[in-house]
Amino acid sequence: MYHILVVDDEARIRAVVKEYAQMAGFEVSEAVDGNEAIAKARSLNPDLIILDIMMPGVDGFAACRAIRAFSRVPIIMLSARGEEYDKLLGFELGIDDYVEKPFSPKVLLARAQVIIQRSREQPVQPAEGTLTFGGLVIDMPGRTVCVDGERVEMTPKEYELLFYMVRNQGVALSRERIMREVWGYTFAVDDRTVDAHIKMLRRSLGPYRDMIVTLRAMGYKFEAENTQP
Repeated sequence: MYHILVVDDEARIRAVVKEYAQMAGFEVSEAVDGNEAIAKARSLNPDLIILDIMMPGVDGFAACRAIRAFSRVPIIMLSARGEEYDKLLGFELGIDDYVEKPFSPKVLLARAQVIIQRSREQPVQPAEGTLTFGGLVIDMPGRTVCVDGERVEMTPKEYELLFYMVRNQGVALSRERIMREVWGYTFAVDDRTVDAHIKMLRRSLGPYRDMIVTLRAMGYKFEAENTQP
């Protein structure tokens, strides 16, 4: 049985998530603020944390930063705010997904199930070796990326997204397909998660950001020739 830690200062939200989680077969613990979340993440070692941003005292961002210092437990962040800044900061801190309030408890738990299962899968090393596109060097088995001789640190999902796009270079990839094959979601979800990660990835690639081409109203593709000299 998977164990979820639900962190929210609103008792109503915790109760709703707990009810649906238990119906789905999860064991559930609760925390009311960031300090309690950090302590329980350390002592309980849950399989996933559902973490609200807006809490008194230690907020969700600070709690996530503290938890990431000692654990790679998957984290889904909840927020009543939909600002892009919040999403990007959350993903940069290493969360696995971002869900806006109000949300569907069933969809939230479906996402939780997928994230837990994928986190427990043994990573499969890509068959490709080191790929070089000018000054962009992508070592897929070594999971490293260098831009003009400097190693670039990325979040785990940035690496997955870049490797996926490189393996499919020249192929038009819809947001739905990316969500399915990189995130593992086979059901409809907000595809702005893809856009936020593309923005992070472009920033990481620096002068090679234009290799990721936007396909209007559709998605993205990776074109190795599409870069400035």
